[in-house]
Amino acid sequence: MMNTLSIHASWLPYLEEEFHKPYMKELASFLEQEQKAGKIIYPTQDHIFEAFKTPFDKVEVVILGQDPYHGPGQAHGLAFSVLPGIKTPPSLVNIYKELETDLGIKNPGHGYLNEWAQRGVLLLNNVLTVEDGKAGSHHKKGWEIFTDRVIQILNEKKENLVFILWGSPSQKKASIVDPKKHFVIKSVHPSPLSSYRGFFGSKPFSQTNSYLKSKGLKEINWSITP
Repeated sequence: MMNTLSIHASWLPYLEEEFHKPYMKELASFLEQEQKAGKIIYPTQDHIFEAFKTPFDKVEVVILGQDPYHGPGQAHGLAFSVLPGIKTPPSLVNIYKELETDLGIKNPGHGYLNEWAQRGVLLLNNVLTVEDGKAGSHHKKGWEIFTDRVIQILNEKKENLVFILWGSPSQKKASIVDPKKHFVIKSVHPSPLSSYRGFFGSKPFSQTNSYLKSKGLKEINWSITP
């Protein structure tokens, strides 16, 4: 179940040993048993680690979501993103609304965020798998340990990253990040259930670029080709 082929080689020196640890073996066993029991798991196993196609040395920004979309054909391993041809989910519609308010960039008419990933935005979920139709079903199975480790490695090995943490599970990871080395942006999740409580108007995109510019780094081009 643990197909790691999509992980860019630059991550392997940091992550390879994680796959030999007991918690990860238990997680792999859990996923295998779930599949054997006939349960549908998202994303497909060849896309679980899709976020790690963004090379380690290219990461400038980390956007941390909660867990993958749990509807058919939606999740493909990049947080908040869906493949071309799939209806843009409500959380991403709200992200696009904030992007337009913040930077004047219009909704591209699709939900495929691969261009962000190619520009150094690590689109990572707190939990990397989910059962069909059951949000949060793979919480506390081991993924949080893995993604904590990812954040810890980024915190230790890099400088001047921007961590955008949406939703309370993601915000808990702020404790791993050294605010003297990096910039942390926290708000409620962009889901329609919570976005009105402080996501709208939080200006994460312009805040990110202002910070990067202040450090003499290249700003992120947040526009997406329609």
